[in-house]
Amino acid sequence: MHSLADAVRRLWRRIVSGGPRWSARPRHLVPVVISLLAVAGAATGAVLATVGGKPADVSGLPYGIPGTRPSAAQITGPVVPMLGGNADGGGYAEGGGKPIAVPVARATKSTNTRSARPVPVAPLRGLRQADLLVVAPFSLSRQVLAAVARQPAVTAAEPIEAAKIKINGAYAAVLGVDPSTFRGYAAPSTAASDPLWQGVAGGGVAVSYTMGTLDRLSLGGQVSVSGRRPERLPVVAFGTVGIGGVDAVVSDSTARSLGVPARNAIIVSAPPASAAALAARIKDILPRGAAVEPLVTEVTRPGEPSAVGTVPSGAAVSGGVMTAAQLTAALRAAESRRGLPYEWGAAGPAAFDCSGLVQWAFAQAGVSMPRVAADQARAGPVVPVSQLQPGDLLFYHTDPTDPGYISHVAIYLGNGWMIQAPQPRMDVQVVPASFGSQFAGAIRVYPRIAAGLAAGLA
Repeated sequence: MHSLADAVRRLWRRIVSGGPRWSARPRHLVPVVISLLAVAGAATGAVLATVGGKPADVSGLPYGIPGTRPSAAQITGPVVPMLGGNADGGGYAEGGGKPIAVPVARATKSTNTRSARPVPVAPLRGLRQADLLVVAPFSLSRQVLAAVARQPAVTAAEPIEAAKIKINGAYAAVLGVDPSTFRGYAAPSTAASDPLWQGVAGGGVAVSYTMGTLDRLSLGGQVSVSGRRPERLPVVAFGTVGIGGVDAVVSDSTARSLGVPARNAIIVSAPPASAAALAARIKDILPRGAAVEPLVTEVTRPGEPSAVGTVPSGAAVSGGVMTAAQLTAALRAAESRRGLPYEWGAAGPAAFDCSGLVQWAFAQAGVSMPRVAADQARAGPVVPVSQLQPGDLLFYHTDPTDPGYISHVAIYLGNGWMIQAPQPRMDVQVVPASFGSQFAGAIRVYPRIAAGLAAGLA
């Protein structure tokens, strides 16, 4: 009779030597629609008070944890290979470094499309924190905006449009904004880029650095946008907004021409300590059908990277950890996808981006996860590298336009290895875990916390 250790070794040899490849199947095309976007998360305070506990015992997991660690040379390698220089020939900052200049396209004349002509915008007059989002499936009146702005602790309230719209056939979370007034809510390097906001004001679309590079969009090229009618918009810049889950920004007039209700959302800035109580007060004054929630992922500021973990390492929490059976199911599911292609915005079962792989694998274990890496980073408590266990999530700063923003996630397998969906033209792979300059931290997934976040972001 073979021992469990023998079975583990055999399974690991199969993993590292390359398992069977699954051929990618075309994704089912859904009808063209615009669905309203709620990028805000659930109020997690009550959730945190009722979950937590000791980590599940994974010592007997029937999974292929390697018997040897990768070499030091392997461990120090980059997490995700960078994709080349920006449009102006600039280099990339390492995680935690200074942001690079936002890559902006040079204005060109084109036919049958909106013109990305430079349009004057107001200069940046300081940065604001995006703390709450009010959103509705209809236009919010000026009276509602005024009532929200009058609430105690509100320091700013900005009307915007918010929706999920198909870009090149895949849904993306898009904000419609007044470039002159909204820019202060964006990540610092994006906020400071006059050409970016001029291009948006001129009818172009600015996409997140991650979407632009990983979806291999052409800076200065065009994308197909499916709204009230199909349109082609010029891609004017790659710049991270910094609000979790937001993929692209257009002008408010462009959003309305695509069919998004005018002023159907409001971004609210307020002291973080007041956000929960303020959300409750705002909810009482909103019309039926509108909602307000604290933003799960906030705009990052210089020296203030996105948070990893909902509670500090070692903090007292109770109950709600993943069972050994759940961990086994999640790890086996992730490993079964090894060799499948990376595709921006894909969440399986035949193609994945980094957070899509995490969401799909944990779903096979009955654990509901948020969709984007920055929100997945809040699905449990911080775990020191010295205490990592199989199934923990590893997070990275890979966006040079906002080095503090969490933009990549991998699943820790144990003994110095991880599985990830890295970037286009690369497949889901098992690689040495990296803890270099791009490493942002690790968490242990707590199902009830993860489910609470996922429900609020749905």
